[in-house]
Amino acid sequence: TGGHTTEILRLLSCLSESYSPRHYIFADSDKMSEAKIRSFEQKRAETFSNSQFTLDRIPRSREVRQSWTSSVVTTLYSILYSLPLTYKLKPDLVLCNGPGTCVPVCISALLLGLLGIKRAIIVYVESICRVETLSLSGKILYYFSDYFIVQWPDLKEKYPKSVYLGRIV
Repeated sequence: TGGHTTEILRLLSCLSESYSPRHYIFADSDKMSEAKIRSFEQKRAETFSNSQFTLDRIPRSREVRQSWTSSVVTTLYSILYSLPLTYKLKPDLVLCNGPGTCVPVCISALLLGLLGIKRAIIVYVESICRVETLSLSGKILYYFSDYFIVQWPDLKEKYPKSVYLGRIV
């Protein structure tokens, strides 16, 4: 909510027109992201006239300060909600940067690949604020992403599968 959205939009501003349509998925309790995304896409449409995007909401997998036990249940619910959406969208690429909402979407995309329906490349970009340790989403998706990007050299040393590109947001 807010910070993650700002970071992902900064990343998307560098992408060419060929990354279209873009499908944004965010938590149903997120009140800020939709307005930020619509504003971003409106500005993008001034440069790229054929800009296409969709917005979808899914149940939040974990609220701030939610217990670990109950977050397992809410994450499973969010995965079940994400599966039909991911099946409908059949993404080529899932680009995510840390909110808990990305875990169910990535797991759904992985399941589509395992079932032979559609293989999506998963690119996870750890938030710039994660200097010494990974976020919970990062700790989970480190093992499942095709590319795991960190923005601090210390994280690259701790997590050898990661790719360090410097500060990209």
